[in-house]
Amino acid sequence: MDPNTPVIIGVGQVSERIGEEGYSERSPMDLAGDALAAALADAGAKRKLAPSLDTIAAIRQFEISGTRYGAPFGHSNNPPRSIGRRVGANPARAILEIVGGQGPQKLVGELAADIATGRSQMAAIVGAEAISTTRALVARGESRDWSETRRGTIEDRGYGHEGVYDYTLIKHGAGAMIANYALAENVRRERLGLGLQEYRETIGELFAPFTQVAARNPHSAAPTARSANELATLDERNRLVAEPYGRLVVARDQVNQGAAIVLASVAEARRLGVPEERWVHVHAVSTCAEPSLLSRADLERSPAAVSAISSSLEVTGIDWKKLAAIDLYSCFAIPVFNLLDAFKLKVGDPRGWTLTGGLPFFGGAGNNYSAHGIAEAVARCRAAPGSFALVGANGGAMSKYAAGVYSTAPADWSQRRFTTLPKIEPAFEVLADYDGEAEAETFTIQLGKGGEVSTLVARTGQARVCANSTDPGVARELRSGKVRGRRARIEAAEDGTNRFWLI
Repeated sequence: MDPNTPVIIGVGQVSERIGEEGYSERSPMDLAGDALAAALADAGAKRKLAPSLDTIAAIRQFEISGTRYGAPFGHSNNPPRSIGRRVGANPARAILEIVGGQGPQKLVGELAADIATGRSQMAAIVGAEAISTTRALVARGESRDWSETRRGTIEDRGYGHEGVYDYTLIKHGAGAMIANYALAENVRRERLGLGLQEYRETIGELFAPFTQVAARNPHSAAPTARSANELATLDERNRLVAEPYGRLVVARDQVNQGAAIVLASVAEARRLGVPEERWVHVHAVSTCAEPSLLSRADLERSPAAVSAISSSLEVTGIDWKKLAAIDLYSCFAIPVFNLLDAFKLKVGDPRGWTLTGGLPFFGGAGNNYSAHGIAEAVARCRAAPGSFALVGANGGAMSKYAAGVYSTAPADWSQRRFTTLPKIEPAFEVLADYDGEAEAETFTIQLGKGGEVSTLVARTGQARVCANSTDPGVARELRSGKVRGRRARIEAAEDGTNRFWLI
C-alpha cells in the first residue's frame, strides 16, 4: 500500500439534550472540541495524535453562515483554531468551509486527496451546533459569552451563496429552504397524480423507518419512533409549515450536536500506532452543483445529486446492490425521493436510507449533519469488514451535492478518487417582475402575519416568475385540484412583489 494512501482513523460524535442528565450548556466550540477529542480517542493510537494534526477544517456554524440565524452570545473569530486549542492541536492550516450540508463529505474527498499527494499527513473535519441551547437561553432572557479571539492564519472560504438563492423567492417570502423544497415537492406530487393528503402519506411511509433508527440513536434530538400515519396527519402538534409539509417531517435545527472525522496517511497512521482494524478507506468522493432552483430544467429533480452518486459508485467499481449501509441526506423528503426515483430504488428497501435517523428526527446539525452520517458509516464498515457504505450530502435547495463511498477494503489512490463534476447549466431565466399571463407550474402555502400566503411559480416561455396571493379562495383552489398547466394572471404590486389570480 502506498504510504500516502489516505484512511479515516477516527470519528467522534457528541450531543446533549436540555434537561437530561449531564446537560451542561456547551457552546458550539466546546461541542466541536469534544467531538474532535472523541475522534482522536476513537483511533486507538499508541501515541498522542493532536500534535500531529497539520490541517483542521471547521464546518461553518449556522450562526455565522449569513442566514436568518444570529450569534447572540458571540462566536470565535477562528473556529478551526478554537477547536484545535481544545485538544492541544496547532495546525499549519486552518480552514473555515463554505455554507452547505455537502461540506463535511466534500472535505473528506478534498483532504484525502491532499494526503494522497503528500500535502498533508493528518487532517480533521469538525463542526457543531448549539442552536437548542441558544434558543432556550434567549427565551429565558439569559446571556452567555461564547466569543473567542484566536491568533493564527485562517483560510476563510466565505459563504458560498453564489447561485444558490433565487432572490425573487426571497422577495415573495418563499426564500427559506422549507418553502423551496415544498415547491419542488408539489411538482413531484402532481406528476404522480396525488392529492396533498395522499402525498403526505407517502412522505410518512418514507420517514417512519427513519424515526425507528433515530429512536435507537443516543445522539438523536428527537428519539421517538412514529408511525407513517402520525407523520402524515396534520394537527396542533404537527402543524402545517409549508404545503405539503407538517412540522414533523422537516429538518430539525434545534440541536446540540457535534461530529468530527480524522484522516491520516497510511505512513502517519502506522507511525502513530493506529491499529489497522480502525482504518476505513475513502474509495471515492464526487461533488456536483446545480443552478438556483427557479432556473433549473425541472424543479423536482437534482441531476447533480444523481451524477455525484453515479460517479462515486463508478470510481469504486460497485453498484447499489453492493452497498450494505446507506445514508441519504434527508432535510426534506424530496432529496431522498429524487434519488429513489432516478435509480429506481424502493422506499421499503430493507437496508434503509438513513444511518442516523435523518435530519427531521436525528437532527439537522446545521451544515455538519453529514459528518454524523460519515461517523455512522465508518462504524458500519468496521463492524462488517469488506462491506461498502455510501453517504450522500446535500446543500442548499438541492444546490450542491457530495457523495462518498467507504470500506475497510483498501483503495488505490494512484487513480483519481476525488472528482468535482461540471456544474449543471441553467435552463430558465428568472424574472423579478412580470405583468401578463403565465402557465402555473407549482405552489406552496405558508402562514403569514395576516393569514395564509399562497406562492405560485409560473412559466412564460423560457422564463419563470413568482407571485403571491392572500386570497383564501385562491388557496382553496390551489389545494383542490391540479395546478400545473393552469393559466394565471400576474401583475406587479406596489411593494415590489407580484400578485396572481388563477384563470
